This record gives sequence, C-alpha cells and structure tokens, in this order.
Amino acid sequence: MIHTIGIDIGSGAVKSVLFRHGDGGPDSAPRWLAKRCERIRSRDPMALARQGYDDVLADAGLEASDIDYTATTGEGENVKFATGHFYSMTTHARGGVFLEPSARAVVDIGALNGRAIYIDERGKVLSYKMTSQCASGSGQFLENIARYLGVAVEEIGPLSQSSKEPEKVSSICAVLAETDVINMVSRGIATPDILKGIHLSMASRIVKLLKVTGVKTGTALLTGGLALDSGLLAAIQEEMVNEKVAVTAVSHPDSIYAGAIGAALWGAFRHGKLRQLETTAAV
Repeated sequence: MIHTIGIDIGSGAVKSVLFRHGDGGPDSAPRWLAKRCERIRSRDPMALARQGYDDVLADAGLEASDIDYTATTGEGENVKFATGHFYSMTTHARGGVFLEPSARAVVDIGALNGRAIYIDERGKVLSYKMTSQCASGSGQFLENIARYLGVAVEEIGPLSQSSKEPEKVSSICAVLAETDVINMVSRGIATPDILKGIHLSMASRIVKLLKVTGVKTGTALLTGGLALDSGLLAAIQEEMVNEKVAVTAVSHPDSIYAGAIGAALWGAFRHGKLRQLETTAAV
C-alpha cells in the first residue's frame, strides 16, 4: 500500500486530500481517506497548505512518514514540503474522471477564470479553452455581485432558479458587467432576475468554450469553486439545449476537490514510475 496527498492551491481556497492506493491486488482501487478545504480570505496560502496537510494526516490517523508522495497543483509549486507539482489542467481532468467516470469534459470555474477541458476516458486532455482574465464568468465576480445585492453566497443558486424574467448581462468585462448590475438595481429589476441573467451570461460563454474544444457528446462535470452553484448548473443545462449541444452538464458534491484528487492520483502514478526506475537501476 502507498499513501499520497494532493494539495490544490487556488485563488480562493486551498484543498487537500489523502488517498491510499493498492499494490496491484484485488483492492488496488484508490481509496479516499481524508479531505479538507480552507477559504484563503487574506490568509497565507502556504500556511494553509501546511495546515491542510497536517489535518488530513490527523483525520486519517497517519504520520508524515507514512506518505509516499505529496503532490501540489494550482499555485502550489512553491510548497516546500511537496514531492512534486502537476499542471492544474491535467489534475482537474484526472480528478474529474475519478468523480464522474462518464465525464468526457471538465468545466473548471474558479475564482478568477473558467476553462473547458475535453478529455478521454482516462482523463487525458485532448483540447481546452479558457476565458480571459477580465471575463465576468468567475467566482470572484459572482461574489462581488452577491455582496452588492446583499445576498449570501449559498442563496445565489436558489434565488436564480426562482427567476421569472431574467435580465441578461451582455458585457464580458467584469467591471462593465458590474456597472450593468448597478443599472439594473436602479431600474428596479428583481434580485432573482439579475442573478439568473448573470448565470445565463456565464453559461453562454461556458457552452461556447465547450463547443470550441470539440466535445460533442457525453457528460461535462463542473469543478472548481462554482461547481455547486445550482443556479449556474441549471443555466448551463438550459444553454446546452438552446445551443443544441448534446452534452449533459452535471456536478458532484466533491467537485471542488477535483484538482487535489487529480494531484494525489498523478502522485501515485509518478511514485510507481520512480520505483520502477530505481529497481531497474539496482539490477
């Protein structure tokens, strides 16, 4: 048995997971032992990475000496105690397939940007497309709007789904989109209609990204900080129908951990390769 830890440092949160992997026998499937997620909120991400590492060890009842590989992803390349680092697109792809084996695309919507990733059944990246840095399709933009509207983040999805006449935001620039929202409020547009309009605007861009990647059928798993926004998921599903895209958008309760999961799984793969090299060199 080997144990690996995956740590995903994003723009808004630090996610940590711990996995146990078999040695080729009947119980070889990766087993998820522990997980932690900490919002950054002006705190030091490196300190949160260490905290997450210590916490998942404690939750699993293991010691640091039990860990064979610690893998980072996202902004975690400077984590000093890590064994190796993996590009976040590959970790989200691998983690997405772990969470949803039928996934043939992953839509990662983080605090600052979004991206659509076309993958195969192994989680190999076939193509991808990202939003621009200033696009109004990010978690931070939605949080800013919710704060202005006086709405808690967990209320965004249900309120959006209660909308009767959504007011769509046309601008792709976050600053201009926020101005649009201010104008909507001054015109008396209801909060649910504003939120649903924002979700539809975000969904339209996400579906266009998916179409550009080349994925045509199958399941697209939402990952990242906005994956559990039920209003956004509903809007994406609606836009899929409008754009005649035969892809089913889904989420998973643990979607936010996709990057960390992928890091832990790739860490196990790299650990195995390193052991093979060491064995060959010793012969």
